[in-house]
Amino acid sequence: MTDQPYDPYQQPQQQGWPGQQPHPAQQPHQGYDGYEGYDDPYAAQQYTQQWQGQTWEAQAQPQGPTPMSTAETAYLQAQAPHPQAQAAHPQAAQPAAQQWQQQPQAFAPAAVAGEAPDPGYGPATLAGNSRVTDAQRARLEGRSPIIEPGMQPAALTAVLGLLLAGAAAIGSYALLVPLVVLQAVTAAGWFRLNGMWPARQGIALAFLGALAADAALLAAGRENGPAAILGTLGVWVLLSLVLQLRSHADPDERMYGLMASVASAALAIVAAGYLAALADAATVGAVAVAVAVLARALPLPTPASVVVSLLAAAGAGIAAGSMTDFGDKGALLGAGAAVCALIGHRVASYDYPSRFVHFTAGVALPLTVAAPVVYVLGRALG
Repeated sequence: MTDQPYDPYQQPQQQGWPGQQPHPAQQPHQGYDGYEGYDDPYAAQQYTQQWQGQTWEAQAQPQGPTPMSTAETAYLQAQAPHPQAQAAHPQAAQPAAQQWQQQPQAFAPAAVAGEAPDPGYGPATLAGNSRVTDAQRARLEGRSPIIEPGMQPAALTAVLGLLLAGAAAIGSYALLVPLVVLQAVTAAGWFRLNGMWPARQGIALAFLGALAADAALLAAGRENGPAAILGTLGVWVLLSLVLQLRSHADPDERMYGLMASVASAALAIVAAGYLAALADAATVGAVAVAVAVLARALPLPTPASVVVSLLAAAGAGIAAGSMTDFGDKGALLGAGAAVCALIGHRVASYDYPSRFVHFTAGVALPLTVAAPVVYVLGRALG
């Protein structure tokens, strides 16, 4: 047998089952230059590769590449064409198969290529997926996605409330010191509770609004407290709107940032109600909130804890009222302040907040939300 040079365009011998007719693309024809050729010089080679790649011997042999991972197998099953569609259109299915055999690394997952895994959260499951958030897992397992701040934040709230009560009995400028701390913690905690962190511009804007309200109250006097608070709040809402309109973020993000900024500024400014309220009302209300939050943190069922908290706040109001001019009226003031404090406590417990949220919003919101009631009931009962 003589050696002949390899001709890539040489017509291959017929392969397959006896009696099988060659594909029309493999039949020679008379070219324009007077010699025989193919319509597509690679057509015969493509069909030969397809036939050899789907033989039974290739599936039965144990030799071959290493087993693929679950992620690769799932990807190949999703990308592989249907057998009937491949038989009806072999030319359309062949390039995809060749692309996989020449470039397997393009379809390999990040874990196989040695890259870092995606840090994002995966789908919520009950199988113990470590990347599922605690709130997602709690909802799927039928548990409440609420975690209360606990005893330590409640103790800090009680300390801050007692400081407010004692400073209110001394004077307005003494009350300003713990009030500024309360307003700063409120602004920071609200942004973190809404998942917006870092938000230095929003926190600074809300805190400056609170300082402006305090300054307006000190200048206008307690008798003009509502005008000073509402005026400052209106100016800061307009300022927040202007700043968000200048933002280049998406419309949805701008709206979300606007709502968070307005709410944070409103809460920090409303906390100035302790400064606008009567001194005795501020003392009774702050003491009632401190006792209510401590009672709410006791290891009791939620309904029982709420009832105990309200009763304890009413008793604390009576005790604090006996040392002031409110007397027994302090029970109503204390109970009203406690209701608002429990609402703020509930808000700070929502959706598995972080430890930072517990020690900011969890500390400040009970006192901040109770400020308007302390002002209103103090004026009405005093």
